[in-house]
Amino acid sequence: MESARHHSAARTIAWGILCGTGAAVCWALGFVSARHGVLVGLSPLIIALHRFVWAGLVFLPFIAKEGFGNLGGMGWGRGIALTIVGALPFSILSYSGFLFVPLGHGGVIQPSVAAVAGLLLSWLMLVGTIAIVIGLAVIGAEALHTMGHQGVLGDLIFVTTGCSFALFGMLLRQWQIAATRAVAATSVVSLAGIAMLPFVFDNMRAAGVYENALQAVLQGVFAGPGATFLFARAVVLLGAGRAVLFTALVPGITVLIGYLALGEIPSLAQVVGLVIVLVGFWPVMK
Repeated sequence: MESARHHSAARTIAWGILCGTGAAVCWALGFVSARHGVLVGLSPLIIALHRFVWAGLVFLPFIAKEGFGNLGGMGWGRGIALTIVGALPFSILSYSGFLFVPLGHGGVIQPSVAAVAGLLLSWLMLVGTIAIVIGLAVIGAEALHTMGHQGVLGDLIFVTTGCSFALFGMLLRQWQIAATRAVAATSVVSLAGIAMLPFVFDNMRAAGVYENALQAVLQGVFAGPGATFLFARAVVLLGAGRAVLFTALVPGITVLIGYLALGEIPSLAQVVGLVIVLVGFWPVMK
């Protein structure tokens, strides 16, 4: 009996680790596909629409079944607030950062700042927070030195979106909203972005079927609902405290996939900054 319980617990932990790692890979794919989209000329708005519109259409019947009057039980006020800080507007701003800086900046800065913003809620994590900030400062200094004010603007965009995502997580905890319900409601609210499509449709058409299909799959399946579902499962299997640690994998995986898929070789400063950031995560993960 004891052996069976131990085996079951080990299996639960293993599945939790797989789900958490899968979520990190999906988030990294979102960064890489966004950078690729910008490089081939796609508007950040188009990329963001691919991430949320397809999911919104899928979740629309479920929200309708539970009632549009209160947005499936969440409430329109909360749904709009969560959409602003963690869905379509958030993604448009985030992807715009890749207009100014390379993948290594966005893939490291945004998730790291999100973690720092969460860590600041606990003074016990001060040492790790300081190390992460130093790592981000190294990357930011490179932006100023090699890309000038344009690079600083790009990095500041990712700092802003990192803080925004941390606020998104805080609101989910404060309002006790499940991640799957949040992604359903915010995806449906994000359907309002279709109204902007006529202004960028020429850009979408010029990119061609392949590039749009690529964004629809990588953003609309993996980076959006896929990552949220896997992360939610990790929370259930491992607990919220352990599951959140998988965000530490996102910067490294993003840089690795970016090198393999896009051929973007991180600079020495980016590598040094990434290493310092990962060292900063260490006391958090203990």
